[in-house]
Amino acid sequence: MRDRLDTALPVSDDAVMPEVAAAFGYHNRTCVNELWRVNPADRQRCDAGGTTAASGGARMAGTIRVGTASWTDRTLIREADWYPKRSMSARERLEFYASVFTLVEVDATYYHPPSEDLAALWVERTPQTFRFDVKAYALLTQHPTKPDSLWADVRAQLPTAVAGKRNVYLSHLPEEAAELAFERFGAALMPLHSAGKLGAVFFQMPPWFTAKRTNRAYLESLPDRLPEFQLAVELRHGSWMQDAEDRRRTLGLLADRGLAYVCVDMPQGFASSLPPVLAATADLAVVRFHGHNADTWEAKGITAAERFAYLYSSEELRDWAPRVRELAGQARETHAVFNNCYRDYGVRNARALGDLLGQGVQDGAPDTPT
Repeated sequence: MRDRLDTALPVSDDAVMPEVAAAFGYHNRTCVNELWRVNPADRQRCDAGGTTAASGGARMAGTIRVGTASWTDRTLIREADWYPKRSMSARERLEFYASVFTLVEVDATYYHPPSEDLAALWVERTPQTFRFDVKAYALLTQHPTKPDSLWADVRAQLPTAVAGKRNVYLSHLPEEAAELAFERFGAALMPLHSAGKLGAVFFQMPPWFTAKRTNRAYLESLPDRLPEFQLAVELRHGSWMQDAEDRRRTLGLLADRGLAYVCVDMPQGFASSLPPVLAATADLAVVRFHGHNADTWEAKGITAAERFAYLYSSEELRDWAPRVRELAGQARETHAVFNNCYRDYGVRNARALGDLLGQGVQDGAPDTPT
């Protein structure tokens, strides 16, 4: 995949910490859209106008989809007036959401694997123009997993020494059981895939998943474990993108295996922070917007909604719109996902960005609160 026109776009200096900007060497504000191919041998700087010499200024017209990381958050349903009414059925709620946006991220599948029947309902309740990005089950991303959430035939293969523990990890399973877990998860998503509505499977790795050899090998193994699907990887430790060489190595690995790099906008200054570098390493490009709430980013004892309680300003979204368009020029499809799912923050920001882009919102979408 190294011959693809995959690129990494550093954002402007004023959007990142000075030490991050220095590490990546992007101080020239006249070249904010500086482009880097994943293959260092093919690297090209943009000209002062922000275009690549090889393309002569032409851009691939990739599709952009916009949405949020869930449509059923408790605070959105109970504390906001975005949905037409609060007493909606599961069908009505998803149908309304899908009448506005062209994309949603399914968060519940991280906590408990889905069933084929549930995936079939999602297909039935959404238009053909709609896509689901599905979060990989916690077990498959090397997070602690509740044993009672495992498939029965997988749980039966837990070694006696860990069967009674509060949490188990993929490493606790014999290889045969681990492969069965991937098989079961993939089978449940086939209704979405067969209907053309599965965008990608998101592997959000834990903060302790650092850039070491065994973890690189695990990422390399993923396409063979779920070969039918487009996979995307979100990393949560700065070692993967700490300096220019780390970035080249990480993006190169993902590109070689056809894994989409999940670009992140997130608080800086933590071990889990990655710089806001935009990169397309597959036919799909992804940006997840976590907000900039540094006070709650690693706080203990709070809900996910409280952690991501950040409302992007109109100015911030206007600044992001051209960056998303630029990224979309390097991929067949680009997904912009707002994970600031506190009350109606995510849906309001997603609608605003979609309106700025002129893409990502359904044609004829109903008016929604702004």
